Amino acid sequence: MSESPTAAPASQTLSRGIRILEVLSDARHALTIDEIAARLDVHRSIAYRLLRTLEDHGLVNRDAAGAVSLGARMAALAAGVAHDLQAEALPELTAIANELGMTCFLAVLDGTDCITLASVEPRHAVASVAQRPGARHPVTVGAPGKAILAQLPVTERPDGISPALRREVEAAAERGYATSHDEVIPTVQAVAVPLVLRGQRPCAIAVVHVATDLDDADIAARLQRSAAVIREALDG
Repeated sequence: MSESPTAAPASQTLSRGIRILEVLSDARHALTIDEIAARLDVHRSIAYRLLRTLEDHGLVNRDAAGAVSLGARMAALAAGVAHDLQAEALPELTAIANELGMTCFLAVLDGTDCITLASVEPRHAVASVAQRPGARHPVTVGAPGKAILAQLPVTERPDGISPALRREVEAAAERGYATSHDEVIPTVQAVAVPLVLRGQRPCAIAVVHVATDLDDADIAARLQRSAAVIREALDG
């Protein structure tokens, strides 16, 4: 992603450092310095200096081969975001993940993106789909995005929503849950329900899986029970 000189941020160094954290969050594996430099469209020496600063603050780690991944300090910072919401949601996410054998996560609206705030993988599943906290994608794709869009007035939805997506969002609002297949990650299916909380950005609880014998409506009913528990705890 090249930084346009006509739209330069107030602090280019800070902007690049944040971009590195975003790139590492989106990556499915550790990245080399050269890979990071290429994705930021900067010289390797610039990427190296930025990474050294981030490493000094514990925000990134480098392994023995020099590959870079997010550091433990990022988890501590993330835990402070919507702390009460995460604290109430995590026990419910854990229960759902272990009961259904699927990765369960909490997603929130962030601008025009859907971002994973917390995620729990099932304890005893043979295989599960990873959904890392901090992962983001446009709110216009995926079941959590549809469940979030269903909470927004039409005037507050992103521009350019297709008629097909509009119909899916309306259907999700009517039945109380949204589904997706092959939209964010190939072969992966998802079911999500809205989580409407006072004073909070639109949220959704979702599960992702590759295949299941469970019906989408049954999965959604389980998610809705947990959404009600979280809502009761936070809204009283």
